[in-house]
Amino acid sequence: MADRHAHPVTHAVPQAPGWSLLRLSALGRMGLAAGVVALLWIATFAVIA
Repeated sequence: MADRHAHPVTHAVPQAPGWSLLRLSALGRMGLAAGVVALLWIATFAVIA
């Protein structure tokens, strides 16, 4: 009799993984963060003005 609680391992591994922050270099992450900060500043000044 097979064990009812034994599950076969069927984890699908994607062939082409999507975009990830972990794949960016440190310089790329800093650039992305700087862009987000710049957008927040622009939005803040747009609301104030």
